[in-house]
Amino acid sequence: MKPTIVFILLFASFSTAFSAGNKGKIEVPLRFDRYYNYNEVITALQVLHEAYPDLTKLEVVGKSEENRDIYALTINNQKTGEEQSKPGVYVDGNIHGNEVQAGEVCLYYANMLLTKYGENEKITQVVDNNAHYIIPVVNVDGRYHFFEDAHTPSSSRSIRVPKDDDGDGLFDEDSPDDLDGDGSITQMRIKDPFGNYKVDPEDERILVRTKPHEKGEYTLLGYEGIDNDGDGKLNEDAEGYLDPNRNWGFNWQPPYVQRGAGNFPFSGVGLKAVNEWIGKRPNIIIGFAFHNSGGMWLRVPAEESTSIPQEDVAAYDVIGKNALKITPGYVYMPSYQLYPTYGDFDGQLYFVFGIFAFTGELFQRESETYRENANKPGQQEDRGDNTERNREQLQFNDNVTQGELYKKWEKYNHPVYGEVEIGGWVKMSSRLPHPFMLPELVHRNASVVLLAAANTPEISMEIFDVKEVENNLHQVRVRLKNKNGLPSMSKESVNKNIHRQDILKISGGKVVAGGKINDIRLNKVDYKEKKPEVQFLSVPGYGNVEYQFLIEGKSEITVEYESLKAKNLKTSVKL
Repeated sequence: MKPTIVFILLFASFSTAFSAGNKGKIEVPLRFDRYYNYNEVITALQVLHEAYPDLTKLEVVGKSEENRDIYALTINNQKTGEEQSKPGVYVDGNIHGNEVQAGEVCLYYANMLLTKYGENEKITQVVDNNAHYIIPVVNVDGRYHFFEDAHTPSSSRSIRVPKDDDGDGLFDEDSPDDLDGDGSITQMRIKDPFGNYKVDPEDERILVRTKPHEKGEYTLLGYEGIDNDGDGKLNEDAEGYLDPNRNWGFNWQPPYVQRGAGNFPFSGVGLKAVNEWIGKRPNIIIGFAFHNSGGMWLRVPAEESTSIPQEDVAAYDVIGKNALKITPGYVYMPSYQLYPTYGDFDGQLYFVFGIFAFTGELFQRESETYRENANKPGQQEDRGDNTERNREQLQFNDNVTQGELYKKWEKYNHPVYGEVEIGGWVKMSSRLPHPFMLPELVHRNASVVLLAAANTPEISMEIFDVKEVENNLHQVRVRLKNKNGLPSMSKESVNKNIHRQDILKISGGKVVAGGKINDIRLNKVDYKEKKPEVQFLSVPGYGNVEYQFLIEGKSEITVEYESLKAKNLKTSVKL
């Protein structure tokens, strides 16, 4: 029977209506019909670790700008080997503070591995064969403030590095203000006969643009707020902005090229700590960074002038093309096809550490349907203009989530504008699924990570031919075979010497020649000129490599295969 450990946690209330059922205990297995705030994420990791101490290690990777802990949970069965002796699978989320469902995918993956270990054969196998490194929340300050403060669906995104956005010598002094005190930052509109908007005749909550000959009814004023710094502008200097997915070292560009890049790479202290932590785990072969919106699996490169070897594209496709079948409606493509970025995390993983890296963009707002025979989420269809889509989303809000995603417009006496109306989509909407939709989302996306773990390199070694070619000289042939789709190291790593190649070495006898077999039938071997007893190589996905050695003398020889990102192997044969 699995252990259940209950920790009592006073849960700070959410700022939206559907948070009402979330207060209470955190138990193992975790629940995924709700969202966890920052403190609860830590508690969830702690209860998992307490429940499964033989399979887990919980540690603080580093501190944030506001001195919050960034936690990592390592899942590894020590009985099947030390963690760095196995292919590593890295998973993180919530690099942008508002992308909270990304953290939930990470928690779900950890919960799935631990609670189903020993019961589900496939999960048991990947726990035994792999080390799993999980950082549910990278931007811990952003997540903390997203739950605790009033926000829009898209704010609290930045690393908390102060920035003078409006050039007045002050920092972060004019953020939006929760004027109506409902815990969300929504929109302001004001009645205006010369405005550019009128009320939609089918739904008064929606504003549509007027045509040139039409009389206006409203002007949109933007997000609710006041002029905090007295410069005649509203909401022009919010928190940050340092984009935590533009501040990594590989291909970093300054802010005039890439918005949010920061003054130098790794100016985000938490990012620097995560980078150093990953660097100490060279066994990681594949990584996932989860974000929150769009329904996409993105791979490197992030800008078009950069290319990657076709061998690595084929390895990516093993995961990416199958991921589409697990997450219907998603698309799989290089990041630059969405838009170019610099200093992004995926590039850091792949080009610096030799890790096959994916960005998982999660929620598809197209899944918020209210119509008969709705297409599967994400499928392309002609649904008319934005007004029609807005009507459907409001009907989804009214009839499926019982009005919890949208605040009706209400009058408010603004200190500058006078009577305005405040309303619109609340904080926990638009870019996040309602909690009733969360279980399927986290399960499908965690299943893609599981698919990747099951495809990490699994190498077997065989001495398939031993014979005496002449007096006291033996020919020994060794085959390394990979049954899975990911190679033992990326082709980019081989080409650019990113890290040490795999090693095949012979000991116990005098090796006079050794090299890769290019044609076994014609006995064509590319013999290595120096130190033939040590060969450097990589093993392709779903492939094999063969080596031939000529060994002088009669003795027992030992053949060893060593890899940073696959399991080491050792065997012997008597000549």
